[in-house]
Amino acid sequence: MPSPLYILQTHWQHKAFRPMQEEIIGSVLAGRDTLALLPTGGGKSICFQVPALLMDGVCLVISPLIALMQDQVENLKKRNISAAALHSGMTVWEVKNTLAETAGGVYKFLYVSPERIESTVFREWLPAMDIGLIAVDEAHCISQWGYDFRPAYLRILSLRAELPDAGIIALTASATPQVQDDIVQQLRLKEASIFRQSFERPNLSYSVLRVDSKIHKTIDVLSNVPGSSIVYCGSRRQTKQLARTLNLHKIAADDYHAGLTAEERTAKQQAWISGHIRVMVCTNAFGMGIDKPDVRSVIHYDVPDCLENYYQEAGRAGRDGKKSFAALLYGPEDSQTLLALPDKKFPPIAVIRKVYQALADYLHIPVGNGEGLYYDFDLPVFVKNFQLDTLQVVNTLKVLEQEGHIGFSENIFLPSQVVFTADRETMDTFQTVHQALEPLIKCLLRTYEGILDNRLSVFERQMAKLCRLSVEEVTKGLQQLQAYGIIQYLPQKNTPQVHYLLNRAPAQYLHIDQDKYLQRKKMYAARLEKVVRYIDSTEGCRSRFIADYFGDTGTKDCGICDHCLAAKRKEIGKEEFDAIRKIIEASAGTSSSIDTLLPQLRQYSREKIWTVIGHLQDEKLIHIDDQGVIRK
Repeated sequence: MPSPLYILQTHWQHKAFRPMQEEIIGSVLAGRDTLALLPTGGGKSICFQVPALLMDGVCLVISPLIALMQDQVENLKKRNISAAALHSGMTVWEVKNTLAETAGGVYKFLYVSPERIESTVFREWLPAMDIGLIAVDEAHCISQWGYDFRPAYLRILSLRAELPDAGIIALTASATPQVQDDIVQQLRLKEASIFRQSFERPNLSYSVLRVDSKIHKTIDVLSNVPGSSIVYCGSRRQTKQLARTLNLHKIAADDYHAGLTAEERTAKQQAWISGHIRVMVCTNAFGMGIDKPDVRSVIHYDVPDCLENYYQEAGRAGRDGKKSFAALLYGPEDSQTLLALPDKKFPPIAVIRKVYQALADYLHIPVGNGEGLYYDFDLPVFVKNFQLDTLQVVNTLKVLEQEGHIGFSENIFLPSQVVFTADRETMDTFQTVHQALEPLIKCLLRTYEGILDNRLSVFERQMAKLCRLSVEEVTKGLQQLQAYGIIQYLPQKNTPQVHYLLNRAPAQYLHIDQDKYLQRKKMYAARLEKVVRYIDSTEGCRSRFIADYFGDTGTKDCGICDHCLAAKRKEIGKEEFDAIRKIIEASAGTSSSIDTLLPQLRQYSREKIWTVIGHLQDEKLIHIDDQGVIRK
């Protein structure tokens, strides 16, 4: 049998594993239940993909994000590894076909959402699939006490009961000790091998900047830290406004949020990755699964509501190991705003019932109906029609999700669907009369097997390439075929969707587990208090604060966050500080580099030199460019 390193080198062309990957892979191959906590960018997918290739059977990967599933499937295919994904945009026929191919040994990896594993179709095919390994990605979602609880994850336990011989690995980037324990308990991990990589990022400098004008400070940071950047905002409107303002200041920026179409998101993402756009101003819809190692700064324009999100988002800077910056902007009112969030995030039960009733009225769903169906949902229209508070509605939808009643997605992609409604004889006659549409009909029949009898997902871009037409021409042709009664054509959707997981209940009998609901509210308030402590603290290493939060208590002070640098300044005597400063400022006038400067200061420790350099940069008295040249 080939070694894990051979698999890594053959398929990924990496010379060596990253820290802890090899140990985790060894645990999986030894058949032990495994929990891996690897910080963002730590290479979690390798930890189950490599051992799966060395094991018999299919690797079943459970992931909550459709876009991430599809990205991983495409990445595996590029490496000549067979993989498929089941997602909500597929018809029953397509799901059955994919499951049949998996059972037949076509795919080594099958990606599914947690909701999918309890569907009737999946359960019917489960015994026929030789599943050797179960990989639970984003495993923190199984914990009710975590920051991103998803009730569908609790269904994984029943899957384990049906596959007692399959190995299991749970993976997450951020989980507190309490959530780690809950993952082990909820997944019934037996004598689990737990691997925790250090939460230290020695090249990432954390800073909290108390400001009166966030826009001015953002421009200031971007002007002083060259290179690619991400700026996280709390709302879509803010992303648009800030991107527009940055462009007015000659900083190439674009906005990104869940309200964009799939094509818009892809185009913007590629422009940023390729460097045509320097700054991506976005909501937290951006970043997951994106591989761009040379991000030099991440700025949080608004304070996030938990350290889990902050750590993951800030950690998208400096994955290439070079010095990078994470700046959190903090206004005078932010602490009070954060502490008021629990009452807004967790509305009274009476409000939840009221919104639930209004939702059913808006979507025209009778009692006892709706289970398994998707409904278009226009939030602004809904709020206006029923005279509700927007924030209260959004938070209520989240509660209904956590209670297992509905699923709500702002950026679900449902592909176009087509089924032929005319018989063969009618089609033959039609093609003779309408020869311009004949290539499109033949393309549908040849490309999508079973489309004569089943409504299948079709992709206009794929058809455009095959027919050598524009996407607009394909769309127009499909519309014409529908008008003539040859096909039924349902165009793709990028609109927000409400997915009823259970039949609609009478509002007065809507089940809410009040004890757990109030406990989740209490835990949410505790997470917010930690964030407030982080931004309000005036001393202590930022990096160490975050590591302690995640139970990584053996870390040392980073030496490069705002608090560590401030402490170092105090340790340098005024005479030493002035002497170092004088030499640095003289060098800045001659375009010297850091490398030529250091020999001139050999009598001083590097820590003191970097402390003075950091101070001069903060005061905008010097600037260091990408080549390490010091300039005034």
